[in-house]
Amino acid sequence: MKKLFLIFTVFFLAIHAEARLSPLAPRPSWSSLDGFQETMTKADFMALLDRIYAPGGAWSDAISFTKDAAIIKTSPDKSPYVFRFAPDEASVRQAPVYWRSRRVLPPFEPGKPLAGLKIAIDPGHLGGSWARMEERWFQIGNTTPVTEGDMTLKVAKLLVPRLTELGAEVFLTRSKPAPVTSARPSQFRSAAVESLQQKNDPVTRESVTKESERLFYRVSEIRKRGRLVNESIKPDIVLCLHFNAEDWGNEKDPRLVNDNHMHFLVTGAWSKEELTYEDQRLDMLVKLLNRSFSEELPLANTLSGVMSKATGLPPYVYRGGSVVRVNDNPYLWARNLLANRLFTCPVVYIEPYVMNSRSGFARIQAGDYNGRRTFGGVARQSIYREYADAVTAGLVKYYSQR
Repeated sequence: MKKLFLIFTVFFLAIHAEARLSPLAPRPSWSSLDGFQETMTKADFMALLDRIYAPGGAWSDAISFTKDAAIIKTSPDKSPYVFRFAPDEASVRQAPVYWRSRRVLPPFEPGKPLAGLKIAIDPGHLGGSWARMEERWFQIGNTTPVTEGDMTLKVAKLLVPRLTELGAEVFLTRSKPAPVTSARPSQFRSAAVESLQQKNDPVTRESVTKESERLFYRVSEIRKRGRLVNESIKPDIVLCLHFNAEDWGNEKDPRLVNDNHMHFLVTGAWSKEELTYEDQRLDMLVKLLNRSFSEELPLANTLSGVMSKATGLPPYVYRGGSVVRVNDNPYLWARNLLANRLFTCPVVYIEPYVMNSRSGFARIQAGDYNGRRTFGGVARQSIYREYADAVTAGLVKYYSQR
């Protein structure tokens, strides 16, 4: 009887684990995969799963295989979802996607290398008074506060006229420092308690307040931007603009560091733990089956090559966490982030400059300006214009090769 009880307990806990949903995630609709049936061979599916999306066998508890199909765990009250493979390359059906790859964009006229391209720019984080809540804010003495959300928006607004002049149709996920979502932290207190309990963290008044704020700016806000991109803008690519930072220690006495670097992210590298969440399993499969990686990889390679020369920044190297290299490009990594997995078109995450590096901080304090100023013996554009011009040059190089 005791053995039977233990078996039942293990089974019950396993079922409960499979039923997990990420904070604020809607209940997954597995029928959304129906249009992808027979759009990929088994060999291609497994190669992407093993190399990019769930390396190291992270998928093994969530997906099993027969000769002709992938058997995917859904929720405990439903049968697994069966994805049928195309029997061979000649039988592969067209995937139902709203975005267009470089190879199917229409020809462009001279001087308009981005003509026909629809770009969404996502200026990362929030600015203004919201930046301190996000902990994307620091100040040293009486200097100008460094607020990542304001900085990414400044770059985004520099990019819009540059890209439009080259023929692109450009959209911003936000055009102000304020959030896109109408929700506010106080609405997430119940969800915050549940989230803390799920993580086995202490539930206190302070922790609930912090978790409510995190759910607001890191989850509700990003999910709102995801709906905006997927349901309204429907772009060919999303560029997620960010600046990086190293640990600056005590927020009341932040420190500057010597390291200044850059890296790029594409969607991938789900961990075994992350795939216990039903919504994340579905998100991963949508990204895998819509083949956005086939556009993300060459675009990120081109952007990183152009931007590394323009900025002179060395590549950042991850020392931990669930990330994976996708090729021999030292600047490029795959990582599972809410923003890049929710945008169902190709997404490139751009992370140049360390805001609290000595060299980066000096340029941020100089603000935006015309012409060049000297930093460390080198005449440089403003950090914002260098960023915008390098992104523009990378896009022109990539999309000129249609």
